[in-house]
Amino acid sequence: MLWLLLLTLPCLGASVPELPAPAPERELVGIVGGHSAPQGKWPWQVSLRVYVYHWASWVHICGGSLIHPRWVLTAAHCISRKDADPSAYRIHAGDVYLYGGRTLLNVSRVVVHPDYISAFLGFDLALLKLASPVRTSRRLRPVTLPLQSLDFGPEDECWLSGWGRVFYYEPLRPPYRLQHVQIPLEEERACEQSYRKFLHARANGRVIPEDMLCAGTLGRGPCMGDSGGPLVCKKTGTWVQVGVVSWGIGCSMYELPAVFTNVQMHVDWIRQQLRRRR
Repeated sequence: MLWLLLLTLPCLGASVPELPAPAPERELVGIVGGHSAPQGKWPWQVSLRVYVYHWASWVHICGGSLIHPRWVLTAAHCISRKDADPSAYRIHAGDVYLYGGRTLLNVSRVVVHPDYISAFLGFDLALLKLASPVRTSRRLRPVTLPLQSLDFGPEDECWLSGWGRVFYYEPLRPPYRLQHVQIPLEEERACEQSYRKFLHARANGRVIPEDMLCAGTLGRGPCMGDSGGPLVCKKTGTWVQVGVVSWGIGCSMYELPAVFTNVQMHVDWIRQQLRRRR
């Protein structure tokens, strides 16, 4: 019963500016409660694009983050299938304006976490290898991945960024500038209890998978089109990516945080893929 309910409630996924998007098979979690980000503020933020023949253009479906000059981190549910064709995707990077005329980057490899089945079951992580390394600059550089020894909590300063909807029924308007919002991390136990109460969950087992974390609050968080984007927190003066936007309920219309893949729990797998697939 819980599984069916999760499929029917709005979660976190792709939105298409300007023209209405085709109805997705299921909606997975733009930034709610945010404001326009300065150019170069989040230089690792990227947009994942697919080609839509009806509009003859590469259209934004998800966010992502540059974690290496040749690698982008995003959510597995943003990728159509585990054996997806890399040529079906493009990356927009280095500009806060979504359709700013910058050359899109080609993708040469797609790596979906082998244990991924559904966003609601965890392991919602994918890596995209760029055909050529990017030249880093003030507007474009990789984000720092977390060390296993770091601790993150509600007292940390954390920010979310993306080009998704600004409210459940309201897409981001032209000129499609990157939005960002400061959101609090939620303690694991409190998040689990909030979701169980909201969903009237009586079944055994966890609602929030062990490899996920919660962040956001009423009126501040991700929405459709922000999936795969980065949640970063400041540690000793450095922005560190702690989460990847995965799913949630109602685009911050309820007193429920959104759910993110916990990057810290997967950092060894991420680094392994980067070494193995050079």
